[in-house]
Amino acid sequence: MTEHVHAPALLRAHALLSADRPAEALRELAVLTEADAMSAIVFELRAAALLQLERWAEAGDAARAGLAAGGPDPDLLCQLGLAEYRQGRHETAERALLDGLALAPEDVSLLCVYARLCLEHRQPDKARRLVELAAAQEPDSPMVFSTRVQLAHASGDDALAQRISREFVAAHPDNAQAHALLGGTSAARGQVRSAYSGLRQAVANDPADRDYAQAAHEARIALHPLLLPLRPFARFGAVKTWIAAILVIYGLRALGLPTLAAVAGLAWFALCVYSWVVPPLLRRWLRRRWR
Repeated sequence: MTEHVHAPALLRAHALLSADRPAEALRELAVLTEADAMSAIVFELRAAALLQLERWAEAGDAARAGLAAGGPDPDLLCQLGLAEYRQGRHETAERALLDGLALAPEDVSLLCVYARLCLEHRQPDKARRLVELAAAQEPDSPMVFSTRVQLAHASGDDALAQRISREFVAAHPDNAQAHALLGGTSAARGQVRSAYSGLRQAVANDPADRDYAQAAHEARIALHPLLLPLRPFARFGAVKTWIAAILVIYGLRALGLPTLAAVAGLAWFALCVYSWVVPPLLRRWLRRRWR
């Protein structure tokens, strides 16, 4: 009888979580009586909301309480593993994830969280096998897409990471994380317009996320015409750009063109000074202007 009375509250909390409104979901769960709030499903919903709010320690406590109330459960073990992983307690996280996989060896969330943990410990081959197992179950899962992007980035393949991000956006056009990943992977390749477009769409899909807003702000600054001379640094990285400049300067000398080599050297020095001075001054000016 009591369960029937409070089922609407649980349904509302679940719907709010699906709509990325975790704080409201917690308020729904808070109206339950003390006896009703001790069920495993309530702890699972509470842990899910706290994870969305990045309140890792509280999420871990809720997952542990759910396990104590209802016994071993793959979803709660995944939540506990993720909370522990986010707090840097990797041994405890791995134990929880392995316990969960022992119960549900094909669980996509468990496989993906464990893959991310393996990446932290520089085990890319193991992480790749885990992601492949997850993708075999749910190839279009947002968690599978985001973990594949992370794996590609960790492997140094920014082009692949960007390609997977585009697939993610195509499969889930309303997913803010998909657009944010596309923006981030585009930025890693020096494609500032694509980066800003992706991050701006992420903000549009999730206006409450401050990280997306900050990243979009930085991408908007990077589009300023005054930063156009610095695009090679963004596209190829400082080291590759420096090597290219040195090759040009010494190449001109080797060709018997010392004057051009000197001009190239001065241009390179000026560009370096420009890169040190202009971006921070521009950021400061634009932030005051956009307030």
